[in-house]
Amino acid sequence: MDNIEKFLSKLSQKELAIILGIMQKISNWEFVNLDTKKLKWEENIYRVRKGNIRIIFKKEWDKWKIINIDFRWNIYKKW
Repeated sequence: MDNIEKFLSKLSQKELAIILGIMQKISNWEFVNLDTKKLKWEENIYRVRKGNIRIIFKKEWDKWKIINIDFRWNIYKKW
């Protein structure tokens, strides 16, 4: 089980539905109404913020790849 699956398994059903919806929007290139920001220290890496949860993703050719999902106090320590 990778880190993303492990984190998602710990969420409540309501939080999981919200995060899966955001992941679907990212994969469909729908960034309207998402709190998206490019990270300064990496090229082509972005984050979406939803409450205390952060989703880090990057652009690879013609698709978006989810790198990590975690709480804000843990996500940036892993870089």
